[in-house]
Amino acid sequence: MFDHAYGNYMEHAYPADELMPLTCRGRVRGQEPSRGDVDDALGKFSLTLIDSLDTLVVLNKTKEFEDAVRKVLRDVNLDNDVVVSVFETNIRVLGGLLGGHSLAIMLKEKGEYMQWYNDELLQMAKQLGYKLLPAFNTTSGLPYPRINLKFGIRKPEARTGTETDTCTACAGTLILEFAALSRFTGATIFEEYARKALDFLWEKRQRSSNLVGVTINIHTGDWVRKDSGVGAGIDSYYEYLLKAYVLLGDDSFLERFNTHYDAIMRYISQPPLLLDVHIHKPMLNARTWMDALLAFFPGLQVLKGDIRPAIETHEMLYQVIKKHNFLPEAFTTDFRVHWAQHPLRPEFAESTYFLYKATGDPYYLEVGKTLIENLNKYARVPCGFAAMKDVRTGSHEDRMDSFFLAEMFKYLYLLFADKEDIIFDIEDYIFTTEAHLLPLWLSTTNQRVSKKNTTSEYTELDDSNFDWTCPNTQILFPNDPLYAQSIREPLKNVVDKSCPRGIIRVEESLRSGAKPPLRARDFMATNPEHLEILKKMGVSLIHLKDGRVQLVQHAIQAASSIDAEDGLRFMQEMIELSSQQQKEQQLPPRAVQIVSHPFFGRVVLTAGPAQFGPDLSKHKETRGFVASSKPYNGCSELTNPEAVMGKIALIQRGQCMFAEKARNIQNAGAIGGIVIDDNEGSSSDTAPLFQMAGDGKDTDDITIPMLFLFSKEGGIILDAIREYEEVEVLLSDKAKDRDPEMENEEQPSSENDSQSAEQIASRSQEIDLVDQESPEESSVNSHPEALSPVDTDSAASVSSSEQDSNPMENLETTSLDGECTDLDNQLQEQPETEEDSNPNVSWGKKAQPIDSILADWNEDIEAFEMMDKDEL
Repeated sequence: MFDHAYGNYMEHAYPADELMPLTCRGRVRGQEPSRGDVDDALGKFSLTLIDSLDTLVVLNKTKEFEDAVRKVLRDVNLDNDVVVSVFETNIRVLGGLLGGHSLAIMLKEKGEYMQWYNDELLQMAKQLGYKLLPAFNTTSGLPYPRINLKFGIRKPEARTGTETDTCTACAGTLILEFAALSRFTGATIFEEYARKALDFLWEKRQRSSNLVGVTINIHTGDWVRKDSGVGAGIDSYYEYLLKAYVLLGDDSFLERFNTHYDAIMRYISQPPLLLDVHIHKPMLNARTWMDALLAFFPGLQVLKGDIRPAIETHEMLYQVIKKHNFLPEAFTTDFRVHWAQHPLRPEFAESTYFLYKATGDPYYLEVGKTLIENLNKYARVPCGFAAMKDVRTGSHEDRMDSFFLAEMFKYLYLLFADKEDIIFDIEDYIFTTEAHLLPLWLSTTNQRVSKKNTTSEYTELDDSNFDWTCPNTQILFPNDPLYAQSIREPLKNVVDKSCPRGIIRVEESLRSGAKPPLRARDFMATNPEHLEILKKMGVSLIHLKDGRVQLVQHAIQAASSIDAEDGLRFMQEMIELSSQQQKEQQLPPRAVQIVSHPFFGRVVLTAGPAQFGPDLSKHKETRGFVASSKPYNGCSELTNPEAVMGKIALIQRGQCMFAEKARNIQNAGAIGGIVIDDNEGSSSDTAPLFQMAGDGKDTDDITIPMLFLFSKEGGIILDAIREYEEVEVLLSDKAKDRDPEMENEEQPSSENDSQSAEQIASRSQEIDLVDQESPEESSVNSHPEALSPVDTDSAASVSSSEQDSNPMENLETTSLDGECTDLDNQLQEQPETEEDSNPNVSWGKKAQPIDSILADWNEDIEAFEMMDKDEL
C-alpha cells in the first residue's frame, strides 16, 4: 500500500508538495484553486517526500531512503516566496528533516548505508528553523500563525504579520522539533523560543478549571475562543507536554500535563465520549459533536498509563468507523455524521497501535485489519489513495495529504511488525505528532537551556496523585489478556442504539414513582397530557393561522424552579431538533461511480440530485454506458437517439430547464442523465453542491434519474470516453462495493492507465451549525403532528442562544445508550443520569434559583455565539 502511494507520488507529482490521486498530477500552490487554510501546509518544498523520509526506514526501505535523501538535498528549496503555516511547516517539514537525520545517522553507524552522509539534512533543518524564528517576534512569545519563507513577517512583500489570533495547538506544538534542533546543533535559541510559548500558554490557562481555550490572541493573551476539548485546535498541545517531559526530562512539563489531564478527565471525558466544554463554566458542554482529531487521545492515555478510558473511547470510535467505513471529520453525540469528509487521517491507527502495545490484545490487530481493508476497498484509486469527500456516498476528493504517508503506514506497519521486522529499536525513539522519530538520547545532549520549574511560579499544585514515572510503552496487563475485552464489552452497542443498561435505569426510575421529563422528540401537540406538562413547565402553545404551532416559554410561569429547568431543557431540545430536521430535509448528495475498465468502481464522483425523477435512495440504482447527446445541451429533440438508446445520456447545462433536458433524453430512450456544468473549470472543491429544480410544472412524467456534475468532475467522464470509448457508470445514492469478478479481470498494468483517465474528487455536503440570536424569549414553531419547527425566534426571559452549548444538552447527549424501543416503545429516549430520573434532584447537582442560572448563562452568550460560527 505504501509503495502504491509513494510510487505514484514520485512518478506523477514529485517535486510538487502533494499528489492529486484522481487527476494523477502534483498539487502546486497557486496553480490549483485555493482551498483556504488547507493550502498553508504547501510551501513548494516537496512536502510529501520530506514527510515520508523516516517512514521509508521504518518499512526497511533503506535503499529508497538513501535515494530520497539525495533528492531532498538536490531539489528542495526552502527559500520560496510562499506564505506557510508555522505549525504545519514545523511538524511536517522541520520534523521530517529531523526524523530523516535521526535515522540517517543511525544507518551510518550501522555501517552499510548512508556512509556519505554528513549531517546535510540537519543543516537544512537549521536553515528552516532560522526562517521560522521571526514568527516569534511578539510580546507574548506566541508565534504568528503564518510566515513567508522568503520575506518573513511584516515586510510588505511578506503578505503576513497582520494576524492577531492563533490556535493553542499551533503555538504549543513546537517544543519537540525546536528542542531537538537545539540539542542536535547546540544552538539553544530554538528550544528557548518554544519553551517561552509553552510558558505563556500555561500562564494563560483558566485558573479555576485548568483548561485552555482553542484560540488565543498572540499579542494580549486573551482567549478568543473559550471552548476547550482534546480535538482540533488543542490536541497536540497536550501531547507535546507529556512527550516533552519524556524527551527533555523536565519535570515542569509533566506537572503541567498532569494538571491539564486531571481537568480533562474531570470535565471533558464523559466515557466513552470526549465533549468540548467552556473553560469558565466547565460543566457546560460547548457543542454536541466531536471531531476526528480527538482519535489520537486514547494513544496519549496509553502513554500516560490510564488504560480504561483509552479502551472505552477507542471502542466508541471503532464502532463509528464500522458504521461509516471511516471516521467522519465530525460526528454527533448520537453518532450521526456532522461533517462528512475523511482526509485519510491517521490518529485512530495511532491509538490502535499504542493500545495493542499496551494490552497485547489481538482484537486490535483485527481493528487494524479493518482499517487496511477499508482503505484498499474505498480509498485506493489507480493513482494512489484518495481522501473521502463524503463517507456517506463513498465519493472521493482529489487529495492525498503528506501525513497519510508519514503516519498511517508507519503505525499500521508497526502494529503488525515483529521485532525482527524493524532494523532498529523503535523504543529508542519518541514519535512527534507527525510520527517523526526523535532519539531519546537527546535528553542528555547539549542541555544548555535552563530547566527552572516555572510551573510553580504560577500556582501551588497538589501533586500527591501525580505519577512521576515514565509513560508506559510495554504491555501493561500481560497476565490478564481479557482485561481490555472486559472494558469494551459494555460498550459494544453504543453506536447501534441497543441499550440494556439504559432500560434498567428507566425501569428503576419507574418503580420509584418518578416520571421521566417530557423530551422534545416525544412531544405531540394533540396529546392533552403533554399539554398539561408544558403548562407546568411554563411553556405555552399557540396555534398560528398558517397551521403551524408555536411554543413559547415564560420561566416565571413554571410551577417550580425544577419545572422551569425541565422547560429550559425541553425548549433547547426542541431548537436542536428543529435545526436537525431542517438539515435532514435537504436532499443528500448522490454518487456517480465509474465501474468499467480500468476504474472498476474505484472512482466515485459526488453528484447533485434532482427534484424530479426517481429518488435514487428509494429506487434501484441505474447502471449503463454513457453517451453524449446531440445537441449537447439537450434542449431540443435529440438527433442521435440511436446513440443514447438504453444508455445514460451526457448533457451540458444551460439554455433550457433541467426538466426539459430530462424529457428530451427520456424520449430518445435514455435510461438516465448526467448534466455537466457549462462553467468551465467549476469544481465541487470550490462550489457548493445544489439540487436541479423542476420547471414549475408537473414533472411526474419524468421517470429516469438525473444527476448533476460540475465541469471538473464531468471532465473525468469525458476524458475517459476519449481514452476508452466505452465507459460504464453507476448512478446511486452512495457508492457500491466493487464487482469482484471485474476486479479479477483487471490487468496488472491498469493502475498506470490512470494518467489518461483523469479522476476527480466530489463535493460533500458540509453541515454548519445554526447561528442563534441572543433572545429574551424562547419559542419554537411546529406542525401539530409531525415536528417540523420553522423558526427559533425568541420572546421571554429565557435565553436560547446557546443552542449548541446548553447544559441540559449535556444530560441529553452523553447517554451511552441512545434511543431504545424496548418497554413496548413507551420510552423513546432514556434519562441520561440518575439525577434525571428524580424530580427532586435538579440539573447541575444542586438546586439553583432560575434567576441565578440565567445570570450565569448571560455571561457566556457572546462566547457561545462565536462558537456557533466555528469551523474545524
